[in-house]
Amino acid sequence: MMMLQHGSTQLLCLTASSGVPLFTRGASKQLPFSVIGSLNGVHMFGGGHGVVLSSCETEGGGKVVWRVFQDSMMLIVVSGGGQDGAGDSKEDEVRLQRLLENVWSCMVLVLGQDELTNVRNVERLKRDLRSCFSLIDQLLEDRQEGILGNLTHCADSLLPPNPTLLQEAVDGFAQASDSEFGCLIVHGRIAAATEKWWRLAPPEVVLLSALIRSLSASGSASCDYPVFLPQGSPTVAHRLLRFQLLPGADVCVLCGPTPSLHSAESGMVGRFWTPLVETLRDCLAVGEHSLPRSVSLRPDVLALLLINRETRRSVSCVRTSTNRPLGDPPLPSKARCWEILKLFYIFSTTRYFNQEETLCVSPEERAQRANTDDFVLGFSHQPLQCYLVTEECKSYGLQTPQHQLFLLAPLSVPTFALRTVATQTLSDIVGATGF
Repeated sequence: MMMLQHGSTQLLCLTASSGVPLFTRGASKQLPFSVIGSLNGVHMFGGGHGVVLSSCETEGGGKVVWRVFQDSMMLIVVSGGGQDGAGDSKEDEVRLQRLLENVWSCMVLVLGQDELTNVRNVERLKRDLRSCFSLIDQLLEDRQEGILGNLTHCADSLLPPNPTLLQEAVDGFAQASDSEFGCLIVHGRIAAATEKWWRLAPPEVVLLSALIRSLSASGSASCDYPVFLPQGSPTVAHRLLRFQLLPGADVCVLCGPTPSLHSAESGMVGRFWTPLVETLRDCLAVGEHSLPRSVSLRPDVLALLLINRETRRSVSCVRTSTNRPLGDPPLPSKARCWEILKLFYIFSTTRYFNQEETLCVSPEERAQRANTDDFVLGFSHQPLQCYLVTEECKSYGLQTPQHQLFLLAPLSVPTFALRTVATQTLSDIVGATGF
């Protein structure tokens, strides 16, 4: 079977009952129609004999993953393997399964569940699905540094220097918009949000953030966009109002028929946000670091991902400093640190830490992964710490009842000191920000 080049990923969407192709996204060189038909046919053949085919590997190190949603849509992702030195097949499958789950939720978010499960006109559905492409492409490329929510299903957050002022403004703006759901997005991360926004299902918060990033990239100063909530309201649309406050800073609300976009933009945006222009600029200055200046990280921390397990929020950063003692091994590049951080997260959560809590695994996904937990079942206790030493850096994972910390350090840091580095880093961040 002809497969993709190494590092390439292609997504296929077909009707589950008849196998009619609806769209393909991803690799520039698409799979031939005969291959697409074979991938659909082998899945249908297995289903006819009581076998659910969920994934397989190719001789060249690639991987194919199938998933049927609501008995109406089949999503197939084909990976050429070898993506930036990505991990073994288990890491690949977790990543690809999560991708399929996100793509389906994205389609529901934009079109609603009814249009996807009650297909009356295939050609019309093909046209409607085009409105999902920019968001699907964002999920496929997954190259925006500092955005890990697509994998973790925790909201990528930014901790601002003046959180109280911003929180009051978001609450007031949402209330004036007849809404209980509002948030402030800075550099693609949530800087402040109403209590009800945080109560949305974690995958919904992540996808809404992705949609807002996509809408912001279009260059419009404001927009009124209908959205469905994949878990909370998959059949009834809400309005997402987005307003650009400054380049890189957007405020959004989920609301009903009122207010109109014009009345909100002309009557409320200036009233709530003009007095906070300098506060917003201070928030923008935090940038990709995600942490305020009050947090001083140790110099031996290359990168980190910190998850609050109770709120399903996360902060992450990669240090840009390249200072190292003469004779020490070269440090991984910034892009490579982000990739290693993702891989170490998957490595830790599939082998040591509580996978279901960490990854918000759906019942279907949990059933499909049931045969991959032999490694975890070998422990008589719940591991709380783990580490990994590679040729590029050292990685350390730490789990507490409230937090999970994934940290990268240079090879020059002694292995026995990693625990101290991690516990001090966690204490410094939580102590300074209350995260």
